Amino acid sequence: MKMKTRAVRLYGKKDLRLEEFELPEIKDDEILAKVVCDSICMSSYKAANQGADHKRIPGDVAENPIIIGHEFAGELIEVGGKWANQFKAGDKFSIQPALNYEKGPVGILSAPGYSYKYIGGDATYVIIPGEVMENDCLLAYKGEGFYPASLSEPLSCVIGAMHANYHTTPGSYIHKMDVMQGGNMALLAGVGPMGLAAINYIINRKDIQPKLLVVTDIDQTRLDRAATLYKVDDAAKNGIKLVYLNTGKGDAVKELMDLSNGKAYDDVFVFAPVAPVIEQADAILAQDGCLNFFAGPSNPEFSAKFNFYNVHYKTTHVVGTSGGNNDDMVEALEYMAEGLDPAGLVTHIGGLNAVIETTLNLPNIPGGKKLIYNHIEMPLTAITDFEAKGKENPLFGELHNICTRHNGLWNVEAENYLLSKM
Repeated sequence: MKMKTRAVRLYGKKDLRLEEFELPEIKDDEILAKVVCDSICMSSYKAANQGADHKRIPGDVAENPIIIGHEFAGELIEVGGKWANQFKAGDKFSIQPALNYEKGPVGILSAPGYSYKYIGGDATYVIIPGEVMENDCLLAYKGEGFYPASLSEPLSCVIGAMHANYHTTPGSYIHKMDVMQGGNMALLAGVGPMGLAAINYIINRKDIQPKLLVVTDIDQTRLDRAATLYKVDDAAKNGIKLVYLNTGKGDAVKELMDLSNGKAYDDVFVFAPVAPVIEQADAILAQDGCLNFFAGPSNPEFSAKFNFYNVHYKTTHVVGTSGGNNDDMVEALEYMAEGLDPAGLVTHIGGLNAVIETTLNLPNIPGGKKLIYNHIEMPLTAITDFEAKGKENPLFGELHNICTRHNGLWNVEAENYLLSKM
């Protein structure tokens, strides 16, 4: 069947346009899908600002615009014959955007949300192309609602980071992949959206857990919010000592070392591209400690000091990860289907009409994830503003009531109510 779609398309640097156009008939190796929601990522902000200079965006984007958004979920509408034995109309899905597949528009770096004319998260309907299917990047979601599946992509990035850390075996060249079981772990600048996802995963993970988890930031308000979402007592039930530390004043390295009784940290994750934070991480690394530089800088010249004496004599090391693979995303979806709720990441809700302004101004909008529902018209609205807006619009009043019943968080009940009314 042919379907019209409304989508936010990128034509060049800071040139985003909300347009309606007709999708072509799907081919035998393609799938037509309805996108219900998309969470806006800083990576989309970077792509919108860099345009064709971005490594994932085709050079002819001005003539062949791409649909932005890569953290999305929805349901399948029509399945091409090649995939009819694996998927069916009505299935809920998420997409692993990192294809690592040479057939895409920009080769191995091709990704939905960056590289394609007919698939991206900020659209009402999309065509899932053959290369997404061939690379097993269409993933089924069997949990409740849609927003958890949308947020499985950022959670998979965190999961991938954990699995990418490694530790060595003395006297051999064997690397033990993953974080240290029963070790000391620190998340520096760790209460942004991705840091919150990491805390949620770490304290709910079933196979490997640290004995000490210290989460730092210089914003006490953000730390307090994180502490209400992911409680110290809940972590303790799983054998983890969780500490939230404000490093805005005093000697951060000394405070971190005092919390660990002088024992350095086996795994340190840096969630902000800030040189002093990286240097803090380096300073607290234990023998064979692993520093994971998670935050992606936009400046290609970004650098920071790293102690190479310790690299040689203490075998400290550094890794960097960008995105998760299919296994990581499957793991994320499985955790969510079992009840892990990523709602703590979400602070704002909006409609497709809010995407352009939100994407271009994302660094200036406080809070966590901005969740977009593509089939509604709604200004980007903080969940904390629902009560005030409810005095003029009963929709927001009821959303406030529902979120209040769920600890002030976005939730499946609120999602269902919003979709039924809009």
